[in-house]
Amino acid sequence: MGTRTPAVASYFYPSSEQECRAEIESCLDQARRQAEQESATELRAALAAGTERAIGGIVPHAGWVCSGMVAAEVLRELTRRPGIDTFVVFGAAHRLASSTAALYGQGSWSSPLGETAIDEDLASAVLTACSSVREDEEPHLVEHSIEVQLPFLQYLAPTARLLPILVPHTAPGPVIGRAVAEQARLLSREVIFVGSTDLTHYGPRYHFTPQGVGEAGLRWAKQVNDRQIIDLICRMQADEVAPQARRHHNACGAGAVAAAIAACRQQGATRGLLLRHTTSNETLRSRFGPMEDAVGYAGIVFTAPLAS
Repeated sequence: MGTRTPAVASYFYPSSEQECRAEIESCLDQARRQAEQESATELRAALAAGTERAIGGIVPHAGWVCSGMVAAEVLRELTRRPGIDTFVVFGAAHRLASSTAALYGQGSWSSPLGETAIDEDLASAVLTACSSVREDEEPHLVEHSIEVQLPFLQYLAPTARLLPILVPHTAPGPVIGRAVAEQARLLSREVIFVGSTDLTHYGPRYHFTPQGVGEAGLRWAKQVNDRQIIDLICRMQADEVAPQARRHHNACGAGAVAAAIAACRQQGATRGLLLRHTTSNETLRSRFGPMEDAVGYAGIVFTAPLAS
């Protein structure tokens, strides 16, 4: 398959290495400063104390100016684990209408920070074990939901490999996630599982305004519609995510989320911690003022208790 080159560099994130590194460091610094200003939750304290182990998480995939800090906060937490072999990233499939997931199984992916090798052995094992996953590079070439995570992963864990899997909302995400986790276990891989999704796309631009246009509607989208699916995710109810998203239009990557939850649960995760929840209206307001449209972003980490 060769090397998959960036499709959205200079649009979703910087295209030069220097600017890319600077933006990553800015996102990480913003995440650190916000976390320091907040009261530590029980679970965040447990992560810091080492009594809970991060298995995976959920990140948004908008342009970094909108959601980069949210993704950075999650990925920083996940990469505190030593010895990571592979990141399995389940991506939202915005242009793929299929009942099977598309895996990019050979070669490498590049970003302004360099190249990351595909974990070809794990890819082969997954393709053999799970009929709901097929090898298909084509849908990955223009899809951004995994690409925008790659520079963060390269910066935070430069020696780790990548397994990119696009999971449409019509694919059996939980089945796929469990199969990938089992094959990682059989290969003795130290794996981090990441699911990529944005939340409610609200406003005239998105033709979704059930609570009207303006602040009241945007508030409902975040506080009610987003929270419904966030609560499911934090309870790790993988089978409920896609039906919830179909009913309420509150996740564009429901298949990817379901796969990530199932994979993490297979690896022993028992609960999710919401690190951050914001919207494009909130992150862009200082630049452009109030807007009629907004997209929700959540950063969530799944953890497993460590035996005392």
